[in-house]
Amino acid sequence: MLKILQIGLGPLGVRIATDLSERGLGRVVAAVDVAADIAGRKLSELVPGAGARVRVAADFKAVAWKSIDCAIVASSSDLAKCAPTFKLLLEHGMTVVSTCEELSWPFLRHAKLARELDRLAKKHGGRLLGTGVNPGFLMDTFPVGATAIARSVDSIEVHRYQDASSRRIPFQKKIGVGLNEAEFKAQVKAGTLRHVGLGESLHFIADGVGMKITRWEEDIAPVFATRNMKSGVGPVHKGAICGVRQEARGFEGKQLKIELKFQASIGYEDPHDRVIVVGVPPIDLVWRGGVQGDIATSAITLNSIPALQASAPGLHTMATIPLVGCAAPRRK
Repeated sequence: MLKILQIGLGPLGVRIATDLSERGLGRVVAAVDVAADIAGRKLSELVPGAGARVRVAADFKAVAWKSIDCAIVASSSDLAKCAPTFKLLLEHGMTVVSTCEELSWPFLRHAKLARELDRLAKKHGGRLLGTGVNPGFLMDTFPVGATAIARSVDSIEVHRYQDASSRRIPFQKKIGVGLNEAEFKAQVKAGTLRHVGLGESLHFIADGVGMKITRWEEDIAPVFATRNMKSGVGPVHKGAICGVRQEARGFEGKQLKIELKFQASIGYEDPHDRVIVVGVPPIDLVWRGGVQGDIATSAITLNSIPALQASAPGLHTMATIPLVGCAAPRRK
């Protein structure tokens, strides 16, 4: 049974901690969250079945480091914001799995920090991995894996179209549900409204199939409701913003080599995930109905722990650890 230090107990962190217990994979023995309405509470108030003795701390002062098998960080999409926590954990030689999207391919926006984290992990025997359903699998690891049967690859196109109605409320807020156009533009400009990780996925794919991307671009636009709908943040009226559409394109010279199309919106009627490989042989794979992101993010976070534990110390991506599958409960 894994003994877990859980950092971040928002809706995603709570889901991960709950799944950890319900799947029989382990238990949370320590928890940290700086939020004033969470710190100090019993973990069992937030996570059904959690140990009654565990209280959520606001810092790491009371953590018994030697009793922990792995730390899970589900606090922010921003690598720079998470970096102090990662450094502290790695200095204690921890195995760390995080849902921080920018950590999935940190070399894109934080190359210097990535090298620092790698050196720190190797020095202290720690391991660090950023993963999730996307980035982490659907728009990067899975497309690269699909090309294992290809003789040649000319270009790759990946789609992720979601009905966000069942997603957690923070996710719905992050994609702009209920905003007007001025509010949408302001949040895009501030960097608080976007799907984080599209560029990271694009460069993960390029590295995985040996493409040299010389230029890449990304754009973002609102999706407008075509009918009145309900959402986790309140009613969404016809004509209001109900989600976001983002695309990223990577070029090798003038040739478009990688194209990623992402849309998350309330009430989308044809949710699906799709990978199209132009090559030999041509590949076209579709998940009808799409993959529910919160369930899958929790699952891949927990399923990645054994593979990361089996890896050498250092900073890892999903391409540098052993193949991840559905983890089974460990026997005592």
